[in-house]
Amino acid sequence: MKPVTESEIRASFVNCTKGEAKRMAVPRDLAGKPWDDLDFFGWQDPASPERAYLVAREGDGLVGIALRRAAPSAVQARRTMCSLCLTTHAGGGVALMTARKAGKSGQNGNSVGAYMCTDLACSLYMRGKKDAGPGARLHESLSLDAQVERTIANLSGFLAKVRA
Repeated sequence: MKPVTESEIRASFVNCTKGEAKRMAVPRDLAGKPWDDLDFFGWQDPASPERAYLVAREGDGLVGIALRRAAPSAVQARRTMCSLCLTTHAGGGVALMTARKAGKSGQNGNSVGAYMCTDLACSLYMRGKKDAGPGARLHESLSLDAQVERTIANLSGFLAKVRA
């Protein structure tokens, strides 16, 4: 992913108001992010762990969505899989993330959800830059490029649901 600026990030959001986008906590260290290894940029709000944000390149522009993380269950003994990158995590490493739909539908309270890596670091897990523990990444015969394409397709499908 090409590096993005704070103003580009704030202008990209499709499922929140301009005021909400202006008030959101954007990471300060954008220059230090591993942009070459990212297929999309996601982060959690440091002041509110149930809020997260995701920005992806689409065509010549950016699409950003605000997400809400479901409260973690008290005991989660089995591994769960991210629906974007197919990495499995033990404990709370995967959570149901919901996004208010864009436009009138979202204003009426409609939302969509998907199970995603809680830290939204899918790109780093696929590339082996971040470890989710033993057995987290199953051996695949797909090349890294094919895995990236699949993850982007999964994310594009979710973004389409948000904007539908």
